[in-house]
Amino acid sequence: MSKKWRDVNGFYQIYPRSFMDSNGDGVGDLRGVIDKLDYIKSGDKSLGIDAIWFSPFYPSPQADMGYDVADYCDIDPIFGSLDDFKELVEKAHARDIKVMVDFVPNHTSNQHPWFLESQSSKDNDKNDFYVWRDAKPDGSEPNNWLSIFGGSAWQWHEGRQQYYLHTFLKEQPDLNWDNPEVCREMHDVLHFWLDLGVDGFRADAVRWISKDPELRDDPVAERYKGKKPPTKFDDLQHKYSRFWDNLFPYLRELTDIVASYPDRIMIFEDYPDGNYSTSEQYLGFYGVNPKVSMPFNFEGLHAKFNAESMSTIVNEFQGMINPDVHTPVYCFSNHDQSRIVTRFGGEKQARLIALMQLTLPGLPVVYYGDEIGMSNGPVRFEEIQDKSVFSHGNDESVGRDPERTPMQWDDTRFAGFSEVKPWLPVNKNRTFVNVSSEKSSPMSMLNLHRALLRLRQEFPIIKNGTLSVVSNTDTGNGFILGIKRELGRECAYIFINFADAPQSFSIPENGRILASTHPQYLLLGKDRQMTIPGYCGVILIVGS
Repeated sequence: MSKKWRDVNGFYQIYPRSFMDSNGDGVGDLRGVIDKLDYIKSGDKSLGIDAIWFSPFYPSPQADMGYDVADYCDIDPIFGSLDDFKELVEKAHARDIKVMVDFVPNHTSNQHPWFLESQSSKDNDKNDFYVWRDAKPDGSEPNNWLSIFGGSAWQWHEGRQQYYLHTFLKEQPDLNWDNPEVCREMHDVLHFWLDLGVDGFRADAVRWISKDPELRDDPVAERYKGKKPPTKFDDLQHKYSRFWDNLFPYLRELTDIVASYPDRIMIFEDYPDGNYSTSEQYLGFYGVNPKVSMPFNFEGLHAKFNAESMSTIVNEFQGMINPDVHTPVYCFSNHDQSRIVTRFGGEKQARLIALMQLTLPGLPVVYYGDEIGMSNGPVRFEEIQDKSVFSHGNDESVGRDPERTPMQWDDTRFAGFSEVKPWLPVNKNRTFVNVSSEKSSPMSMLNLHRALLRLRQEFPIIKNGTLSVVSNTDTGNGFILGIKRELGRECAYIFINFADAPQSFSIPENGRILASTHPQYLLLGKDRQMTIPGYCGVILIVGS
């Protein structure tokens, strides 16, 4: 009997290029993932995660590393074939691992057959598949909308003598979701992958699929103080370029399709700009179909390393969802953001984030390599593969490549990822940050993740218990984040010390220490007092 989504322990995000090279071309592929399925889940010695999420593997010119899709219903040859994917799904399911794929609905590649036809004339069958508009009388862009990658969101096309809209790169033209034919085509894409056995979708950048049909100018942001026209994305308030009236109906159609298949899910990559105070908008976005959509908390990607910031993220997020119908998803790292070790300052800090993330309700997302403490890789300017960085006009940035370096399986020259030079350089810390060496080290980052993931399975309170934040007033310590979990008569507390020095604080109830990041240094004192070292986290359980 396959595991239901409500029982899944967490997600493991795989960036296909960087996980495992099976054919010696320096690029990760699907067969490489097949070869490593036992690492993800196979008995007590595996990582213990039972769902994998793939970043895009579709045919693509790779202008945005796969998010410029040229064919939604195939596999890019650099990653393998559809037969490889079918085998992967079969073997993942045999291990009770669910498979989720990226769905990119806002835009295609400019090499997609739809766009090639659409650009050919103003009266072809795909004429209205994209957002085309005439220039203003002076020849300028239809409005002031800006691309996320900088500069105008409009690109002139000489053949059609019109501009087309691109919220991202100019190689990623926006689809026109107000065209019913576009909706039908994208619905067919979902059916295609669902029929192949895919268990769910992470829908990319969905806030952008519905725009103001009048294409009114976005107002200038308060932060913008320049005298010249705005050019940077954050120079504008994006009032008309996203979140328009048809958004939720479009999302309902998508989730209804997914819900028509047994035990499938869809997760939307979005949130209302981190503003959890507007519960109507929040639940409107994520509550379109509670059976299949899971609220994704992206605030962890921008969190500050202190108790107050983390408390706010957890408290406000949990306050917006209905725990009876929603399964929250927590993420602190991904393919677009610096790795946890790098962003928070080191492995000690990263261990705390792991303890926190893996003891929160719902489903955690572990980005490949974070479980062993990988840090951003040293990518030189001449080694850049993420060409989107050049659209920013920043000749000093290396873009998003550092968080996408090859998985470090062992301490060999190419970290066991490949037998040849990989597509990105391997981090030099592979000699001590790697799966092989960490397997046998009791206090390794890998074994911390394994232990915490086992606890999520063995103690339902950690995964399913209700959550409340223990205030600083209750603990008497502003450096300590306290989280209370309750299930039936059982109670658990998670205490995390965000200071680099030992902290003593009050605990609400006496109990036994279930786990911690530094088990040899814990001190559970009398009269409900606890002292824990700097950068240490503790799980205390009561009533079990």
